[in-house]
Amino acid sequence: MPMLERSAMPHTERILVVGPSWVGDMVMAQSLFMTLKAQHPEADIDVLAPAWSLPILSRMPEVRRGLVMPLGHGELNLGARWRLGRALARERYAHAIVLPGSLKSALVPWFAGIPRRTGFTGELRFGLINDRRTRDRQRLPMTVHQFVSLGLPQAFEQTPNVPPPRLQVRSAQDSGLLQRLGLPWPVSAVALMPGAEFGPSKQWPAAHFAELARTLVARGDHVWILGSARDLGMAKQIAQLTQAPTVHVLCGHTELVDTVDLLALCRAAVSNDSGLMHIAAAVGTPLVALYGSTDPGHTPPLNPKAQVLRLGLDCSPCFKRECPLGHQRCLQDLRPAQVLEALA
Repeated sequence: MPMLERSAMPHTERILVVGPSWVGDMVMAQSLFMTLKAQHPEADIDVLAPAWSLPILSRMPEVRRGLVMPLGHGELNLGARWRLGRALARERYAHAIVLPGSLKSALVPWFAGIPRRTGFTGELRFGLINDRRTRDRQRLPMTVHQFVSLGLPQAFEQTPNVPPPRLQVRSAQDSGLLQRLGLPWPVSAVALMPGAEFGPSKQWPAAHFAELARTLVARGDHVWILGSARDLGMAKQIAQLTQAPTVHVLCGHTELVDTVDLLALCRAAVSNDSGLMHIAAAVGTPLVALYGSTDPGHTPPLNPKAQVLRLGLDCSPCFKRECPLGHQRCLQDLRPAQVLEALA
């Protein structure tokens, strides 16, 4: 079973957390890990999570070890889950916390025989989860509140305090990352993150990003366009519309963990509601976060330097992957001038 491990510390108990499948949720889960460490300083916290998340988990000092969940999102495969659970039984975890709400996500801790298994009631998980919690959305309005609450005693009935995620940063200069990407340094850099894994309803238009980029370049900034290979088409469109040599398309040329170190160098960032938005917040970069189809009251950037821009139209938030009305005015009508003002 592939894993990422730090040296073990003396512990009173071992805790297994079944982690989420989305980048932003994984970053927010650090608030839970910080809460657990504050309560149990000597406990070992291991996280069962998708392989892509292990480098991000390595930047969370509260996590001793990341364990690869070998199954894809939505894949049941009872045999593989049983074998993984029996392998984890040797670790003698005292407590498991299951962040996803699905039945299948609760199977591995049950197969592992972990005596206390905490999670929200959902998908007929009776028995699989024996420390069942109610997802009270009035008391726990944000996803991060819900995560943190699972690390607190069941009798705790207040909205929990949330320690904001703080990812560890490594020097992009010393590591050779800037040289590998051909990025000049030192410069004043602004990161643009035009992607959104959830769907196009969360994406500010490329033409708006390009207009913003042109103004930033005219003011002397370099623009770094960050994202995955899936965002490359939109990133190239922004660069072509901008027509400036100081606009650098980095989508598809970096690993997810590279964005941690690059964002830490930026004087500011502009992002859709996305996983990279949460990474920017977690490294303390001043941030303008653009919301359209989703709700900043549910998954806001956890950084006092972040400013949320949202028009608040009657049709939003709709939480749809594509605009059901076909106009996407919630983001189309959010103008680059407003973003520039927020950056100032």
